[in-house]
Amino acid sequence: MDKSEIREFEIRQVLEAIHFRYGYDFRNYARASLERRIENRVHQSNLKSISEMIPLVLHDEDFFDLFLKDMSITVTEMFRDPEVFKTIRETVCPHLKTYPRINIWHAGCATGEEVYSMAILLEEEGLLEKTRLYATDYNNFSLNIAERGIYPIDKIKGFTENYLKSGGKSSFADYYRTNHESAKLNVALKENIVFANHNLIKDGRFAQMHFILCRNALIYFDRKLQNRVLELFRDSLIPRGFMVLGKKETLKFTSVDSDFESFEPKEKIYRRKLDV
Repeated sequence: MDKSEIREFEIRQVLEAIHFRYGYDFRNYARASLERRIENRVHQSNLKSISEMIPLVLHDEDFFDLFLKDMSITVTEMFRDPEVFKTIRETVCPHLKTYPRINIWHAGCATGEEVYSMAILLEEEGLLEKTRLYATDYNNFSLNIAERGIYPIDKIKGFTENYLKSGGKSSFADYYRTNHESAKLNVALKENIVFANHNLIKDGRFAQMHFILCRNALIYFDRKLQNRVLELFRDSLIPRGFMVLGKKETLKFTSVDSDFESFEPKEKIYRRKLDV
């Protein structure tokens, strides 16, 4: 065995140990991203080799929590890619207004900024009161931040700029209060949000969703896992329900390509076909 073969064997053993011990299956993650995160954990924990992770993930839950944080993609901000939220406001919301009740699933919500952004948008469009937002992630550390709804004060300027670019109808300052170090979003925004741990790799669907948001998570999965997750989303949506993906993500060449129509191609917003 050469060094690359040994390294590949070690990675497989780590992933098998994680799956055996905790039920998390990272075996179908995009390989380059996965390897970077494993190597980063080896370095951060001062380990001599990847194989030294095996007894740690099996017997040390605190170490596994660190690994989960490594694997969780938490790059997000309020009204990230504001043109996407502006398009949702202008083209998706008019359709949502035709339903007596609305269910929205934000899959991979990370630390919650985009969930609260959607809540603000819905409030301004008169839809929040009749909407239930399900915000899910497999990383409990990120979910705890999301549930608190407290963010560093130095991020507020960027959040405000995004809000205005997204077509905000009020003053962003109306939605939070500050102290010297942080900004806390209004508690009223949380009333229609359900935060829950959900693993896209192994957990089931959410039924009767009108809109699903999952932006920039699929790029970290291989094609097999992408298909699994997209089929989960398809089966969770009502007929003619909406789904938005990240800007680098697409349904082309996936198992659900024929089940959706492109609703807003530029912003990667799709609509489930009626006859699926």
